[in-house]
Amino acid sequence: MAAVYASVDLGGTNIKGALGTESGEILCTDSTPTQSHEGPDAVLERIAGLVNALSQQAGHKPAGVGMGCPGLVDIRNGVTKFFPNLPTQWRDVPVREKLSPRVGCPVYLLNDVRTATLGELTFGHGRSAGTMAFFALGTGIGGGVAVDGKLRLGPLGAAGELGHQTILPDGPRCGCGNRGCLETLASGPAIAAEGVRLMQTGLAPKLFELTAGDASRVTTREMAAAALAGDENVKEAILRAGQYLGIGVSNVVVVLHPDLIVLG
Repeated sequence: MAAVYASVDLGGTNIKGALGTESGEILCTDSTPTQSHEGPDAVLERIAGLVNALSQQAGHKPAGVGMGCPGLVDIRNGVTKFFPNLPTQWRDVPVREKLSPRVGCPVYLLNDVRTATLGELTFGHGRSAGTMAFFALGTGIGGGVAVDGKLRLGPLGAAGELGHQTILPDGPRCGCGNRGCLETLASGPAIAAEGVRLMQTGLAPKLFELTAGDASRVTTREMAAAALAGDENVKEAILRAGQYLGIGVSNVVVVLHPDLIVLG
């Protein structure tokens, strides 16, 4: 059988794993809670357990493990540098050194959205594209760029942070320290926060009705329902976030002239 590889997606809530072949055939998948509050060593122990359980299930030992990480990593040395949304921020954790002996094969780290970009380039929409950009839309906005068929990482492995391009120079403060990043204007929490403001100032009666006035229940899903039910101000907020995203995409088009933009 062809070589088998393991893939790990380290998330704030869950660790997801898969075993697959070089051609992209997925053999098995599983997940386990991250429990990131226990610290990096405990999380790495769970990752090792997940990978080993998958290899037992498939009956094949992986030739390597690729790990998508929620932040900045030193890809050359397999060390995490900064995970803004995990406890301790995983500064200078030697993941490769700690994890490789536990799984019995080499371990490689890459930012999770750059990993997704590589996936699109290799197995997804980007297979016929020479140059492409990937926007990951969710709790934050991540990104990745491929130029002439190769993932562009830059000297720090951080090229392609498309969610941190400045859209409004005097806009809201971002977690990265900048102001007016695309992420502060068009991510899920940014859209929901505007919904809360509209509801609490009496400008979103349908949203108030759907959530019984409970700000903690306002999500983009409820906002979409309120907009469809006739809340014009909520609809305007969603469309404005879409405009900001459009500006971000247009900036990338002007700079790269890509064959393809993928929204994930």
